[in-house]
Amino acid sequence: MRTLSLLFVALALAAACGDPLGLPPPAIPNRVDSLVSLYALSGTPISTPSAYVISFRQPVRTDLSAQGFDFAFDIDTLGRALLLPTGALRLAKGSGIQLTLHAFDSVTVAPSSGYNSDSATVVDSNSVVILHSRPLVCSFGITSIYYAKLHVLAIDTAARRIDFAILDNINCGYRGLEVGLPRR
Repeated sequence: MRTLSLLFVALALAAACGDPLGLPPPAIPNRVDSLVSLYALSGTPISTPSAYVISFRQPVRTDLSAQGFDFAFDIDTLGRALLLPTGALRLAKGSGIQLTLHAFDSVTVAPSSGYNSDSATVVDSNSVVILHSRPLVCSFGITSIYYAKLHVLAIDTAARRIDFAILDNINCGYRGLEVGLPRR
């Protein structure tokens, strides 16, 4: 009888998820944060945020980010703006960055492959980048990643700052990158 009850609970949870992969239905609407700023890892005070956490939708200081981060910003010796996934910083690999030639608003679904996880990605003003987080444990104990798209609005090399708009999808495993509840 107990085995039968556990089977019904498992089937009910699977049906509630509505997804063959066991993902829960999306519950958190995607939104665009229209102005986020990060400061270079080098040449700026440690008190300024240099990295971003997709799952928290916020910039963080690398020295205070106990939860880790998904990408950081720096300016190299040639004055180029760089976005760095965790692997490029010799941290646990997992996050990824991918430049796209598509306009920010036309990117509606994150690709499932093709991400750079080991080296810096050079960006310019108006660059559009698709990102994915480090693997995280989310609902129902599923390990998955979160996706985001970023539009570089401005790069100020004198202030060593990058300004961007970003849409974060923090629904476990969903790749949809449109405002509102995402599609798979």
